[in-house]
Amino acid sequence: MKALSEPLELRFVSDKPAEDSSSTPEVPDEVWEQFVRANEQAAPKEPSARARMVTDRLRQQEARGELPEGWRTGPARQERKRGRAVGKALGVLLAVAVAVVAIKPSLLPGDPFGSGSGTADEATETLPAETAAPTGPPQSAAAGTPTLDDPFAGSPAKRWADGEAGIVVPKAKAVGAQSAAKVEQTLELTRKLLIESNLDKATLRGETPTAALNLLDPEQGVRSELKEALSRPSKDNDPLTMFSRFDPDEIRPVGDVVKVRGRMTFKQGEHASVAVHADYTFVYPVVRTDGTTEVTRTIVRRVLDVEIPDPARYRATAGKLTVLRRDESAGNSSCDVDDGFLHPEFPSSQPTGTPPSGPTTDPYDRSKDIGDEKDCGTVSRT
Repeated sequence: MKALSEPLELRFVSDKPAEDSSSTPEVPDEVWEQFVRANEQAAPKEPSARARMVTDRLRQQEARGELPEGWRTGPARQERKRGRAVGKALGVLLAVAVAVVAIKPSLLPGDPFGSGSGTADEATETLPAETAAPTGPPQSAAAGTPTLDDPFAGSPAKRWADGEAGIVVPKAKAVGAQSAAKVEQTLELTRKLLIESNLDKATLRGETPTAALNLLDPEQGVRSELKEALSRPSKDNDPLTMFSRFDPDEIRPVGDVVKVRGRMTFKQGEHASVAVHADYTFVYPVVRTDGTTEVTRTIVRRVLDVEIPDPARYRATAGKLTVLRRDESAGNSSCDVDDGFLHPEFPSSQPTGTPPSGPTTDPYDRSKDIGDEKDCGTVSRT
């Protein structure tokens, strides 16, 4: 058998294109020296003349039957020693590879350690629930044009919760003389009012929001005012102050998802009650009903304060909500039409009506309170 006259040569094989030598990581000197020593120890040695003579004599004795059975088990020990030497060399080789990867993980295919080179998941995962007022508008989302398949492309609302999941009720606890059970009742009724007014499919397509109206106290004038506004809308009596509605002859929603973000808080009320404050923004992707596929979005923000006064002390109905405040702002909706419907504007449409005279605002900015500005303005994004 021809002995190996040269030690093993270490080569690092990669399926990636060769990189500039200036960016190739260097393996520490002590690691290379350890590998070379183990490599030299593992290489087979050429037998000496004496060893060849002893081997010939043993073979002759074996042929004459002079050796006991199993005499070859002795050399197996040498094979095990040689195997350990080779294993040691392979161990050093593995250590070298680990050292190289530690210096430059990019040599491995893909991103097995989650080094952060890919941020697709971070850019699309749902944001945690809002627990306090934001300090500024949300960052711009990745560029994109809304489509039927991706109606929230290019919108920060892409990471907002879907529909009812975005209306999170805080944990109820007693406030003042109001028990935790009374607080929970008011919170849940407020949540239901928001859902029926802004997410219910029948409400969105312009039908009468009966379920929402039934949550309001008939002893209060707001309920009767809204009923009048729904039947005879006007500039001074607009149902959009409470309900999100589109004209079904002109507009239809894209898909079943409305993006929602906001928060709900509570405190002791002034009428032997618990007062609930709700501040939510709803993003509606829509298309025209004329068969075109151009998608746009209307953004509606609502601020609502409600309570349930003690009917033993005030003129009120048990279990019904009294509305203390209802403010609304609609982004990307014609503000010179008072027919009780939201009228989204599409990028391809030519402006009609009176040019906007109000300021430009960001409809996604939840860091500011809804102002008293009544002039028709424009939005910076949809």
